[in-house]
Amino acid sequence: MSESRPPLPPFTAETAAQKARMAEDAWNSRDPARVALAYT
Repeated sequence: MSESRPPLPPFTAETAAQKARMAEDAWNSRDPARVALAYT
């Protein structure tokens, strides 16, 4: 019996790094509205 894996989002190392940088930049801005958008 094989285990099924949940579907994975289509991302690459480059797009993942870009998203992480955007979240870090938002966090460093200390603007609560911007921070919330980066993590949703």
